[in-house]
Amino acid sequence: MSSSPALATRHANAPRLRRSSAPRALYHALQHGSPDADTRTRAAHYLRRKLLESASRPGDLPETPQDLHAWRDAGAARVARDYAAYLAERQDGGARRYFSSRAHALHFLRAVAPTKLVDGSWLYGLAEHAANVRLAPLVTTYLEELGDGAADKNHVLLYRRLLAQHGIATEDDGSLPDALYEQGLIQLCLAWNAADFLPEVIGFNLAYEQLPLHLLITSYELNELGIDPYYFTLHVTVDNGHSGHARQACDAVLGLLPRHGDPDAFWQRVRAGARLADAGVGTTQVIADFDIGAEVLRILQAKAPAGHGAHSNYCRVAGRSVNDWLADPQQMPAFLQALADAGWVRPGAPAHQSRFWQLLQGEHAEMFGVFSPYELQVIHDWLRGEDAADGQAWDERGAANQTPRRRPSFRALARAAKARGAGVTPQADSVRTPLDPDVPAFEEALRTLQGAERRAALVRAMGPGEHWTPVGLRATQLFRRECFL
Repeated sequence: MSSSPALATRHANAPRLRRSSAPRALYHALQHGSPDADTRTRAAHYLRRKLLESASRPGDLPETPQDLHAWRDAGAARVARDYAAYLAERQDGGARRYFSSRAHALHFLRAVAPTKLVDGSWLYGLAEHAANVRLAPLVTTYLEELGDGAADKNHVLLYRRLLAQHGIATEDDGSLPDALYEQGLIQLCLAWNAADFLPEVIGFNLAYEQLPLHLLITSYELNELGIDPYYFTLHVTVDNGHSGHARQACDAVLGLLPRHGDPDAFWQRVRAGARLADAGVGTTQVIADFDIGAEVLRILQAKAPAGHGAHSNYCRVAGRSVNDWLADPQQMPAFLQALADAGWVRPGAPAHQSRFWQLLQGEHAEMFGVFSPYELQVIHDWLRGEDAADGQAWDERGAANQTPRRRPSFRALARAAKARGAGVTPQADSVRTPLDPDVPAFEEALRTLQGAERRAALVRAMGPGEHWTPVGLRATQLFRRECFL
């Protein structure tokens, strides 16, 4: 973890993940609404390119589909063994393997959001074919990704709520590297081209639904840092290899092997689709790429345009007004160094000892509300340096106390809140129709539709960009009841 502004400057100027516009733009075109034919064609071209790029990578699947269940069992046993070793390591006093601080964990949630916000979308294209009994198990998986229309189980809505809880924006502000959109884009491309890529959809689902070690460790360490791990623990349970999505994925492959045509050619395409699950930036790489000094600079550079012109000229740093410093976001590394030289920031000391932090928080804080909770956590942990390993929240009482202590886990806090009647844990939403401007119009339109037209309207509302909204949740409930018995 970087603790000095000078080190942060060096990191900020180091090579980072490449940014470009194409994958991001196509991602958003596929995520919102129903894409037109041209956009779907571009998505198909993107898929073919990714399939070619991944063709030379060794696959993890067995040589024959008949060995799938043995492959699944061996993988589950390996993950269980590795997780037991991790737990033993932690019980012996070992440090967290993934997250060095609370800010590190929140940065991870932000970085993987482009993938998590389209969770399950690769199966969307099969929903309109729910009447096909051979595809029904995969449609079931898709409906379960959507929580069967329950707001407290819909995976995307759970993740959006988790981000909102920590002040992390769900809308794209252009600051994430384009590479972080690649995995989500692949899932969306599969969603809108299922008819042409059915074996690849099945293969992707097969690989993606197996329980990985990083999911278990992530859940454990988020809970330890006081961050709700429910989104991740839900995947641990629903993806179990006995009756969950991991087994269902294997059963679906075996049930869909062609009885007419070439089953081996089909299987090779399934294996190709499975390799797509490893495309893009993986979880452990996202975690390893975290540089808290560079993230502080990014935050300040993003704030500079809004802050320029909003400060009085009486406040000067290194002989220059704050407005002058903020005139060019590229000056932020030098500005941060100047703040440190002037004693405004004191990296490696409790946050409250930095004058800059006192402007953000505390009595009569002149800059109260300028930074989001996520941004405050990053600045807070950067200032504290190595002491931030205790997971202290930026607004936690007793922040001035430098004595190392064990913070309560999220589950411990939830139990305490439940005992007080506060209800921190996820609760089922009201069965009443939620207040939303689109719900009355959607229900009115449905009343005029029957048969195939009604089913098509429900499927459209269950698309990647809408299934988590009140309309999408209602459509999922009706689809499960009327079209998928």
